[in-house]
Amino acid sequence: MMNFEYYCNTKMIMGAGKSKEIGNILSDIMEPHSKIMIVCDPGVMKAGLIAPIKKHLEETGYNVILFDQVSQNPRDNECLIGAEIFRKEQVGCLIAVGGGSPMDTAKAIALLGPNGGTPEDYVEGKKAYKNVAPVICIPTTAGTGSEVTRSSVITLASSHKKITLKHALLRPTVAILDPVLTTTVPKSITAATGVDALVHAIEGFTCKVTNPISQAMGASAMATIVEYLPKAYENGEDLEARYKMQEGSLLAGLCFGSADVAAVHCLAEALGSLYDTPHGIANAVFLPYVIQYNSTENKPLHAKLARIMNFAEKNDTDEEAINKLVNHLYDFTNRLGIPTLKEISYVKEEDFDIMAELAEQNNSTPSNVRTITKADYLKILKAAF
Repeated sequence: MMNFEYYCNTKMIMGAGKSKEIGNILSDIMEPHSKIMIVCDPGVMKAGLIAPIKKHLEETGYNVILFDQVSQNPRDNECLIGAEIFRKEQVGCLIAVGGGSPMDTAKAIALLGPNGGTPEDYVEGKKAYKNVAPVICIPTTAGTGSEVTRSSVITLASSHKKITLKHALLRPTVAILDPVLTTTVPKSITAATGVDALVHAIEGFTCKVTNPISQAMGASAMATIVEYLPKAYENGEDLEARYKMQEGSLLAGLCFGSADVAAVHCLAEALGSLYDTPHGIANAVFLPYVIQYNSTENKPLHAKLARIMNFAEKNDTDEEAINKLVNHLYDFTNRLGIPTLKEISYVKEEDFDIMAELAEQNNSTPSNVRTITKADYLKILKAAF
């Protein structure tokens, strides 16, 4: 029998146009005339997604401060700047608008602003997680799942090492999923973030610390993403496909958020540490290769994955189903225009050793369904290249 816990205290609101109700939604959390910090990145600002949200907030009586100093892999020094502004302006609540980077940054600011210290202080246990400010997340991509997770991945500016703040108090207070905000996302980002969500579902479903609730969420997410990601990729204005992708991403976040990720993420974070590769692309690049490595362990589990994603028939043997799983994932990522590792021009083969070492050191390596070492990571890197 399995002992497990599942907890998520985030209120989830989903529907086309729901982001326009931000003022009324916020009124259940903050008093009027409170100071609100919107956390975003320059791309979201340029896309014109912030101005309407800011307008809705100001019309409801809130004072809004904009913080758009967020990199595609958020840095600890950016979080510290945001925390200083939080304290100086006496901010009461944060609203993250964008992909995983603004959401992870907002979570870090919500922790550092009231409590001080650096992200490393919390990872190393020098400071306790407490007094976290309310965070509302409005994702503009379908992939990260950060709007419902307890994690915030931050890159140390001095060393490029990625660290993960992780605590139940970091779960956002509210997640507002408005598929209309995702309709202008470029095809390449739609593909990369969508495969990122698929990785969350697969790893949360198969990892050594999974549980029945996570697996239920993950199974639904996988089936949804495989069906609707190609549709959203081909036609970005297909609102049904965009809605279903946000649903799939949300379920994938709920899947791994109370379980863990595994080797795909370990390699992706190593790649991102060295080259600042966007997280979604990094995950998508490695997915088929890690699945091929993992599929020799717990074959019934991997055969089940193939059937959940409709890559295999019910009457296929486990071996047949696994072969179809691996082949379909290679084909799936290829049709979505995901580059190979070699096609990412700045990646150097001489860096593979350090990448394999960083992957092995990742806290999620022990969660991988198949035991994996630095030597194994090195083989996967070479195969992907």
